[in-house]
Amino acid sequence: MSEKIILGIDPGTTVMGYGLIKVVNNEMKFLLLNELDLKKYKDHYLKLKLIFNRTLELIENYHPDELALEAPFFGKNVQSMLKLGRAQGVAMAAGLTRETPIFEYSPKKIKMSITGNGNASKEQVAKMLQNIFNFKKIPKNLDSTDGLAVAVCHYYNLNSVINNSNYKDWNTFLKKNPDKISKN
Repeated sequence: MSEKIILGIDPGTTVMGYGLIKVVNNEMKFLLLNELDLKKYKDHYLKLKLIFNRTLELIENYHPDELALEAPFFGKNVQSMLKLGRAQGVAMAAGLTRETPIFEYSPKKIKMSITGNGNASKEQVAKMLQNIFNFKKIPKNLDSTDGLAVAVCHYYNLNSVINNSNYKDWNTFLKKNPDKISKN
């Protein structure tokens, strides 16, 4: 029986969303969905310490096989990007201290993996996750579902046709998948 636990994190210095899934024989099972609310703290370095500590706590309690993070997006506000990059960095450092393999995904790739639309809203992502895992209610703050979306995106990307098969090159892939070739 194949089993894997994936921790997904949507890093942030205001709210860090996270979610855990367990994959058993290629079937996803929901484990956890939550967030670390950092709004009440003014000290940026304290926020980073809290992000590091919570990530480490999640790793020690759930023993994820892999850690997936949302990569910072490029925006116009350099200070915001710097803070977001630091938040991601301390979450990575926590994973690295426990030798947990780390993977990064862009916000567009995460949204595309979950909804089929790279420009989907947070609400659309949350609704799709509700359908996948049969949640009774979507959480009020969607940072937690964003963290779960990162874990699910990682699972989907690990199980894509190319990544999940023993293809040495495109020719091998095309020979084994003739239905993927356009006849036009």
